Amino acid sequence: MDFSFDRHDEEFRAVARRWLAEHPAPAAGPGRAWERELGAAGWIGLGWDTPEGRYGNRTATLTQQVVWAEEYARAGAPSRTGHIGENLLAPTLLAYGTEEQRDRFLPGIARGEALWCQGYSEPDAGSDLAGLRTAAVRDGDTYRITGRKIWTSLARDADWCFVLARTEAGSRRHAGLSFLLVPMDQPGRVEVRPIRQMSGDSDFNEVLFDGAEARARDVVGGEGAGWRVAMGLLARERGVSTLVQQIGFEAELGRVLREAATSGAAADDPVLADDLVRQWAELRVMRWNALCTLGGSGEGAAPSVSKLLWGGWHRRLGELAMRVRGAEAVTGPGDWRPGTYPLDDLQRMFLFGRADTIYGGSDEIQRTIIAERVLGLPKEPR
Repeated sequence: MDFSFDRHDEEFRAVARRWLAEHPAPAAGPGRAWERELGAAGWIGLGWDTPEGRYGNRTATLTQQVVWAEEYARAGAPSRTGHIGENLLAPTLLAYGTEEQRDRFLPGIARGEALWCQGYSEPDAGSDLAGLRTAAVRDGDTYRITGRKIWTSLARDADWCFVLARTEAGSRRHAGLSFLLVPMDQPGRVEVRPIRQMSGDSDFNEVLFDGAEARARDVVGGEGAGWRVAMGLLARERGVSTLVQQIGFEAELGRVLREAATSGAAADDPVLADDLVRQWAELRVMRWNALCTLGGSGEGAAPSVSKLLWGGWHRRLGELAMRVRGAEAVTGPGDWRPGTYPLDDLQRMFLFGRADTIYGGSDEIQRTIIAERVLGLPKEPR
């Protein structure tokens, strides 16, 4: 694949770099103010296949989307709180939604004003998403939703949640599911419970729906088409954002390498030195794999291959960081006080990395997809 940047791409890079230099992100981290600032400048929704300015977003070629992602990451800008709406819901609405749904929801996402979360996994239906039990019962022009979703990122900040629920009583597995757009501001009907992780953070949440309402006009793709829409969304989950992620990985690897050089750990341990070189080489392979599959449809096994590559790589990087640190890896960066859990960035990366091969589809599920869809092996017994 000939993936190179032309003159127009480099001009686009100069514009992006200048804007990021003139608009530093808030020191407090990502939030609504930063999303609105990005939206006001048209930087949200670059990958949407829509006419220039229709929803308030710029248009950009695939290579220009990569350029923006690279410059954003290299500027040290914060992780986005609006990425679920921009990168997951918006492409799904463009593919499966009605014109009325697009006109109602896309402008708010493009302006950075509407934040979204994803209601897929459940306590008894994580990797086996088809086993979900959350039910949505039709009541005139409204659905009433009852059930629990778990591992929901950004649920505490979200205005809306796209929820996969069972709308046909007695249906099983993939049948009878619908993809509903649900407002989160429903006191007494929607409850968000933060999940405390071993790193001390609460990035994930449990969301309880107790008769929560969703309008019938806010079913995407039609009633009963939820599985098709949900799988279409997951196929779009790993696109240009994968390259952004890898730039972040490169920065983390650089820090580990600098610590190894400063401490002399690699010089004293040839096995560790070899593992660090292997980690560097594998990151290059991941980048080329991402670039080669970037222009595809996102269907088939390509997303599964990508997830397997980066999930295991990032978990191993956290382990390498602790090996470089040696005994100091188990000590905190500051005073330990009751109710606190101080960690530095590498310790946090190591602990969070334990989940890299689980969330977003476990390694076992990704290998099953590759085995069935690419290798043609017999399907796993149900």
